Amino acid sequence: MKRRQFLTNLTGATAGAFAATQLTALAQAQSSQAASSGSAIVIDPQPQFEISPHLYMQFMEPLGVTDSSVEASWDYNKDDWRKDFIDTTKDLAPGMMRFGGLLSRYYKWREGIGPADKRPLYRNYVWGGKETHRVGTHEFVDFCRRVNTEPMYCVNFLGDGEKRYFTTPEGNRTGDAKEAADWVSYTNDPDHAERKANGSAQPFNLKYWQLGNETSYGNACFKKDEAITHTIDFAKAMRARDKSLKLIGWGDNGWAGDLVDRAGEHIDYVAVHMMGQSPVGRDTVLVGNRYQAAPERAWNELMNLIGTRIETKLLGLEEALAKRNSKLGIAITEGHLSLQPHNANPILTEWLTGVYHARVMNLYQRHGNTVKIATGADYNGNRWTTNAVIHQVPTGASYLLPIGAVMRLFKRHNGTHGVVAKSAPNDLDLAVSRSGNKFFLHVANMNYSSATEATFAINGFTVTGGKVFEIAPENPRHEVSPQNPDAFKPREHALPHGDVVKWRFPARSVSVVELECRAA
Repeated sequence: MKRRQFLTNLTGATAGAFAATQLTALAQAQSSQAASSGSAIVIDPQPQFEISPHLYMQFMEPLGVTDSSVEASWDYNKDDWRKDFIDTTKDLAPGMMRFGGLLSRYYKWREGIGPADKRPLYRNYVWGGKETHRVGTHEFVDFCRRVNTEPMYCVNFLGDGEKRYFTTPEGNRTGDAKEAADWVSYTNDPDHAERKANGSAQPFNLKYWQLGNETSYGNACFKKDEAITHTIDFAKAMRARDKSLKLIGWGDNGWAGDLVDRAGEHIDYVAVHMMGQSPVGRDTVLVGNRYQAAPERAWNELMNLIGTRIETKLLGLEEALAKRNSKLGIAITEGHLSLQPHNANPILTEWLTGVYHARVMNLYQRHGNTVKIATGADYNGNRWTTNAVIHQVPTGASYLLPIGAVMRLFKRHNGTHGVVAKSAPNDLDLAVSRSGNKFFLHVANMNYSSATEATFAINGFTVTGGKVFEIAPENPRHEVSPQNPDAFKPREHALPHGDVVKWRFPARSVSVVELECRAA
């Protein structure tokens, strides 16, 4: 090697070593300065679990006369889904879309296939009125494909045991294991002649199916042992048609342990619903319009609600599964903030609830080693404020309520693996993830009146830059409506450069921080 080339190579090597030393020193400085500050967010980069793509699911159910959600989303002039509804949902980017709920107790899937004008009307026994069956299996799957989400059906599980559905004026509205298995064949059998005749030559390949919905709620449904027996029967019948199915068994209200003991080998997930997210005190301001005279008190009540209701239930369920060394995932297939008046409290349109929703979704993601399917809302409607998406008629406007805005933000900016925040300011609620050398912080500032500043440090990494996507209305009572459908659209900011990277989170804000890093 010539002397000049040798010196060039030596200089390059020295420069590289110097750069590496500088990065290491910068990483150590960031960690040291962050650790010495009460405002430090210090992250352990070790991946803890894979984050499920179904953590931010949505839930569609025809709701009769109480909220014509599904009918209102269909454009009968064009005989297709409303374009604004499709566009808004695609922007929401849900990982999974569930169809069913209480409707599944009397839903007959065969009535919703074939020519639309030949499909019979059916009575909505829970929510009143009649449904047209205009949205059946083909239309629902088409919708899911258009918005790039995983379809999931809740089958008619013998009406969940409710005797009234066996002898209605319209006949027996329950569905047995064979009916559910036939549905699997219709959707997944490549050679199914009836599906082909109805216009879909290729199979739908639907993998996710829920067996039973709120079966443990009230005295009208199956008892626990009956429900578990039927779970095994349904699972065997459905898997006989398609071995690749992912089945979800009902395990709420203390059923999870016995469900796992008896039917664990037949299912993949245990379903619960996170309902009951409501205050218990008689003097609460989270009823009707009381909160409008005391918004800060309403805020404090919401902040205290998380641990007493949702976290306690989730920890109890995890304990029941851990006692049995069960690896079944938890599926939170319904759940929302439930305030009076039922499904119509105006606070759910206002940013006062934004941080509450963010904390719920952060809780689910922090428990992503067990929670594999989750939602924070019902999905669509034109009146109910518990929904993620509202679509107005006849204005043709669809928009996201605060819970929808939060779920959109967190779903679109997220990593592949969960990691742990070892320390953080007390006012900040976090869930942290990573993809390679990029880290994602879902941050909710629980302080009603003050901003909270934080510095960032990642053990073994140097933070070189990043972005912040922030929802931070100045007025906590800022609301969304057809007049301002983008009220909670996040604003993008670049993180300022410096030896210590930091950000000031506004009061009552929800943010995603994307940190660009290099290994030190």
